[in-house]
Amino acid sequence: MQRITTTVLLAALLLAACGSDDDYAFSATATADMVAPDGARVGIVTLEEGPNGVLVSAHLEGLTPGSHGFHIHTIGTCTPDFAAAGDHFAPNGHSHGFLHAAPMHAGDLPNLHAAANGTAAADFFTDRITLNPDADTSLFDADGSAFIVHALPDSYGAEAGAGGRVACGVIEHA
Repeated sequence: MQRITTTVLLAALLLAACGSDDDYAFSATATADMVAPDGARVGIVTLEEGPNGVLVSAHLEGLTPGSHGFHIHTIGTCTPDFAAAGDHFAPNGHSHGFLHAAPMHAGDLPNLHAAANGTAAADFFTDRITLNPDADTSLFDADGSAFIVHALPDSYGAEAGAGGRVACGVIEHA
């Protein structure tokens, strides 16, 4: 009887250690301090990873009223100018845009909408990125990643058409 009890106890401990499918082993937060081309701080973007993906929260000011393209770009730098952030984050080689049949970039996000006073606040959820540095879709690859706010709204088509870059922020672990 002692042997059966010990075996059952060990099996229970092993199952408890493995956890369930509902457990999530990785959680993290990150931020990006957003700056204008003149270096003035214009806001912050925070990222919080959970079991189903990443919540992106943007809070900006100083934008022109209206819609602005908002993307994650491939390189974690904003200097010497915002072009240094590279192209849209597309670790799987997918193409751009929500409104066409091909899979979209991991860095495609909905447009930001700035109010008449130039402020914008938005929450977006995506399961196409991760903050886990060991994953293929990590924002923390060898050269990092950055957020870019564009002058015009994104077309959501195969070509972004969102115009110049008006704000940039390097994504860093919080």
